[in-house]
Amino acid sequence: MKILLAEDTADLNKVICAVLNHEGYDVDPAFDGEEAMERINTEGYDCLILDIMMPKKDGIEVLREVREKNILTPVIMLTAKAEIDDRVAGLDAGADDYLTKPFAMKELLARVRAMTRRKTEYTKNDLSFNDVHLRAQTFELAAENSVRLSVKEFELMQLLMLHREHAVSVDYIMNQIWSREPDVQPDTVWLYISYLKRKLKAIASETVIEGDETQGYILK
Repeated sequence: MKILLAEDTADLNKVICAVLNHEGYDVDPAFDGEEAMERINTEGYDCLILDIMMPKKDGIEVLREVREKNILTPVIMLTAKAEIDDRVAGLDAGADDYLTKPFAMKELLARVRAMTRRKTEYTKNDLSFNDVHLRAQTFELAAENSVRLSVKEFELMQLLMLHREHAVSVDYIMNQIWSREPDVQPDTVWLYISYLKRKLKAIASETVIEGDETQGYILK
């Protein structure tokens, strides 16, 4: 599971990352709202943990921008304040959960587990197409190099590999991968296609994803 942690207090950021890594999560740290948004625009995540009080952009701003882009990744907000206004603002902006500092790490882990429960429908078998290999146990996409995928990235790549003979429509992708998120839009599919295109370049693969919202998407 891939997690983005946006927390500007360096010591706390380091501690939370260490705890999450120890539990088997793949964590990217960010120390302000702009850095968090840059990472979100280029990486797929299974959970976002956003501190409300951050420099450059606060957590609420980041959350609103995320939801405006139709990114449906679960979000846990962290706040140092106990006021109800912070909680309401976060939930109104699209947060799924929140924690008030100071909090017990066990509680954070419980919230993260609740947010990142995997679907069980994906095949456990490794898949290959052209020079690309998709490893089910590690969620790695590999060619000359390898990268770790988020669950949604993995499910989308798996879907494209399983239907390699024809283009997969956007409606079919949304129904198969985002069936539990009624607010999903075609923009969400396009965003994750763009994530996978970057990953294919990063692993130096000759494989590309072709198509668009009208024609659907196919591996070539």
